[in-house]
Amino acid sequence: MSFLKKLKNLKIPSHDIRKKELWDAEGIIEGVSNQVLKFDLRPVKNNVKGGYFNTKADKMVFDIKNQWIIVDLEELHDYLKRNNLKKANLEDLISALDWNIILPKN
Repeated sequence: MSFLKKLKNLKIPSHDIRKKELWDAEGIIEGVSNQVLKFDLRPVKNNVKGGYFNTKADKMVFDIKNQWIIVDLEELHDYLKRNNLKKANLEDLISALDWNIILPKN
């Protein structure tokens, strides 16, 4: 199942907006929230998921085996800056960040 199927009021940005604002999809996480959010859906490559501090995305989605892990980008950026990190382990982020959601892929 695609994460996009979890979103209501789904909007996909144009190629130009995607390159300029660095987000992949906008919508409401069905059954979880009523807030319209922008998501960074880029895949993990070589056990690393890159990101940008200048993104317009609200949340970053990690596609892990049988679940999606969603983290707040503002909180993630603050955590990385505060701890002077360029990389972080996802399990550490789940423990350290206040805002995260784990959604099963069912």
